[in-house]
Amino acid sequence: MGVPPTRPADRAPARPGIPPTRPADRALSRPRRRLPAALAALAALLAVGAGVLVDLATPAPRPADAPADAFSAERAYQNVKVIAARPHVAGSAANDQVREHVAGVLRGLGLETEVQDTVAPEAGQLSGAAGGATLARVRNVVARLPGTDPTGRVFLVAHYDSVQSGPGGNDDAAGTSTILEVARALAAGPRPRNEVVLVLTDAEEACLCGAAGFAADHPLAADGGVVLNLEARGSTGPVIMFETSRNNAKLVEAFGRAAPHPVGTSFAVEIYRALPNDTDFTAFLDKRFVGLNSAYIDGGAVYHTPLDVPAAMNRGSLQMHGDNALGLAREFGRTDLRDLGSDHDDTYFPVPGGLVRYPGWLTLPLALAALLAVGVLGWLLRRRGRATAGRLAAGAGLALVPVVAAPLGAWLLWTAVTTVRPGYAELLDPYRPVWYRLAVVALAAAILFTWYALTRRWAGPAALAFGGLVWLALFGVLLAVLVPGGAYLTTLPALAGALAGLAALATRRDGPWPVVAVTLSGAVAVVILLPTVVLLFPALGMGMGGVAALFAVLLGLAALPVVDLLHPQAGGQRGLGALRARRLGALPAGAAALAAVVLAGVGLAVDRFDAAHPVPTHLMYALDAGTGTARWLSHEEDPQPWTDGYVDGQVDVSDDFPGLGDGELRAGPAPAADLPAPKLETLSDTRSGDQRVLRVRVLPQRPVRLLTLHVDTSTAEVRSATVAGRDVPVKARDGRWGFGVVFHAPPPEGVEVTLTLVPRAAQVNLRAMDASDGLGGLPGFRARPADVGVVGSHSSEMLAVARTYPL
Repeated sequence: MGVPPTRPADRAPARPGIPPTRPADRALSRPRRRLPAALAALAALLAVGAGVLVDLATPAPRPADAPADAFSAERAYQNVKVIAARPHVAGSAANDQVREHVAGVLRGLGLETEVQDTVAPEAGQLSGAAGGATLARVRNVVARLPGTDPTGRVFLVAHYDSVQSGPGGNDDAAGTSTILEVARALAAGPRPRNEVVLVLTDAEEACLCGAAGFAADHPLAADGGVVLNLEARGSTGPVIMFETSRNNAKLVEAFGRAAPHPVGTSFAVEIYRALPNDTDFTAFLDKRFVGLNSAYIDGGAVYHTPLDVPAAMNRGSLQMHGDNALGLAREFGRTDLRDLGSDHDDTYFPVPGGLVRYPGWLTLPLALAALLAVGVLGWLLRRRGRATAGRLAAGAGLALVPVVAAPLGAWLLWTAVTTVRPGYAELLDPYRPVWYRLAVVALAAAILFTWYALTRRWAGPAALAFGGLVWLALFGVLLAVLVPGGAYLTTLPALAGALAGLAALATRRDGPWPVVAVTLSGAVAVVILLPTVVLLFPALGMGMGGVAALFAVLLGLAALPVVDLLHPQAGGQRGLGALRARRLGALPAGAAALAAVVLAGVGLAVDRFDAAHPVPTHLMYALDAGTGTARWLSHEEDPQPWTDGYVDGQVDVSDDFPGLGDGELRAGPAPAADLPAPKLETLSDTRSGDQRVLRVRVLPQRPVRLLTLHVDTSTAEVRSATVAGRDVPVKARDGRWGFGVVFHAPPPEGVEVTLTLVPRAAQVNLRAMDASDGLGGLPGFRARPADVGVVGSHSSEMLAVARTYPL
């Protein structure tokens, strides 16, 4: 009896009606001239990628002699230099000067201009840090350009105050100067149909109180309208429309039509809605306005720091801000604003030359269609003998490896970098982040290429391509359910990849059309996913570079059939031929890994801390005027050498300085300065039944930017409170000081507070604190060296003085 011939292990068993799978046949395409096909496909994808990057680039700034009806970054920049000449926190003399300049420019344009002077509560989610209800005295600049036949109002909004730690050259002199230049361009042209209201708000950095005060109390805000809010969280990069009101379909349609540079994604809107971040836009949304929120966000190392000076601004970003703001102001200025209602959000994303959008209700059907198309592709791959069912399942399982490994690798890379350069931990992004971003992308590519080289021969190119599409489609369904605005990121590449695979199966494997089909599919993935990778880096910072690495790998999975062209033909080699094939297949992985190491090394070499790019440090001073004790305090978890000279162990300061918020800080002993605490004057003290009504005035004894007053709830329960004539919510808080109020930009005459209490002891303890900025005159303070800077924080350089008053 004869012995049956041995079947090669790589060949699938023959089944009725299904031909065996030969190693050489496990690809979607098998071009006769593999190298020219690979070069052509790569050149096409690189060209598409270049087009995407060019589309994201900022425009050239227009000169000062640009036409009167156009936006000129150079004209706007002259206002930036005045607004950001120095830090101008709300309530300061410098802020008064900025306000006078802004109002003067608007009056000079012939616009009806007023200053809204009021006390306003906070908006958003900022109060918890200070442990109490937050208010501010605000002075908003409001100007009107009347409409010819109004159907509503269009509000252009930006804030003119800065943080105490920097002059706000970008945040938000960019938005304020943009509005001033847009106002000039609008005033120079035909009057719009709808009334345009320019709102330059105060105290945004402190508590969003200016916007809250305008939206809640100003007569022009009573009927709502369309809000265009302009912000900056960095110094460069494209202007991104990152937030909208709900049911945004018609707003997004107008944005795509009217903005000359429509960079914005529904994914960004979904993510921002889920984050605990706020801008002035929040205050308007709370009052049922509709609108769009835009900012440029790259160059985050200068954010809220002394380095946020006018010279740090990319004037191309300023030009993009102005082009879009002017285009949208004109669009909404002529639109019937009564027709902006919609019952759904749109899904949208930028493509070279415009904005793609479709109704949000299509999201789940498209995701399911993509999953179905991938399933049909898998069935046909098995039917045509390109892969067995086992290998298709293995391809899907194996494709999860780079999806997990790339983000992990990016996290490990950044952990290694911050070990070498620990000062990065206090920065939103490095000063020169491009090298590190490229290193993360190269690392993601190295992980993908290594995984592919190791699994390709056994599983086969078609099975691995199918596995990548399976995960893209599954992610699309998951996103469609949880984050609908982001589902397009994986649904559309999965759908395009499945259709390309089906097209490849319908044509000759060795002809040009399979290569064309998979290249077109790869181009779709590049157009959709490359902007996401590029924009995620500045949006999230290098500390979360793993998210960008994840999307880079998803882009690679979508383009696997093109990646396959970089490898020798699948299977068929033996002996030296197989060894040579494996070596050739390892070249892309080796090159990408080497690039990752080199790029990270270049980043460390060129992004050193120096006088122009100082290491960020955080330091505060807190004095208890009652006991005469003082402390240096810092938020740094691993203090820099300069900070380490002031602080050592961790302490909880919430009992001594409740106005600084909860949580442990680094602390060290400090000499007591001769500084007065805020004075507490009792204006009246009455009783009614079991209640005691205290009316007091908290009076600063020196120039300060905020006052706080807290009640020891072991001595009294707070039933109600009124601050500067406004009722405030009574918010419970853990710890000794269970109720508090925070007042930004207090007037010199102080702030009146009325407390209705139920006493729990013979006397009620109140803790008053004020805070100013600047540590230079304090005993024991040593000036920072040139290469040591100030971290972008609302409490950097804070000088706080507190005292307890028993009443």
